[in-house]
Amino acid sequence: MDGEIGILARRKIEAGIIAPIYAEMCKQVGEEKARSILDTAIRQAAIKAGESFAARTPGGTSLRTFQELQDLWTQDDALLIDVTKATDEEFHYTVKRCRYAESYKEMGLGQIGHLLSCNRDSVFCVGYDPRISLERTQTIMEGASHCDFKYRFHGAPQENAK
Repeated sequence: MDGEIGILARRKIEAGIIAPIYAEMCKQVGEEKARSILDTAIRQAAIKAGESFAARTPGGTSLRTFQELQDLWTQDDALLIDVTKATDEEFHYTVKRCRYAESYKEMGLGQIGHLLSCNRDSVFCVGYDPRISLERTQTIMEGASHCDFKYRFHGAPQENAK
């Protein structure tokens, strides 16, 4: 998607806007409720973003077209990844460095970084193509040494799936 701002730059801008809103929500409704509201809102936004990308995908969506979007997430050296499998049915990779996590920590938002970024991953793909699912057991954002992404495509590629 030529001309798209990188996701890392987008997330930094969003976090700068969200931070004071989140702080105020914590004061007014408590941290647990504020996190729940933030999580729900961001997941809904991620589904809509996936739907928007799908609508702009010529010829319909598939796991291959989903893989082509990866450049947006890695743009600006945002992620250092090692792709271990990239087929029509599976897309697996390990994230070795995550500048999203680094950025949120620098902004003082490390405690909600997983809500701002990581939790989007499994629902973005549902919005993009509900035949795609994500399995991930750990993230750098939550203290692991790496993130393990395993996307799977459930179903035959279709013309104009969306």
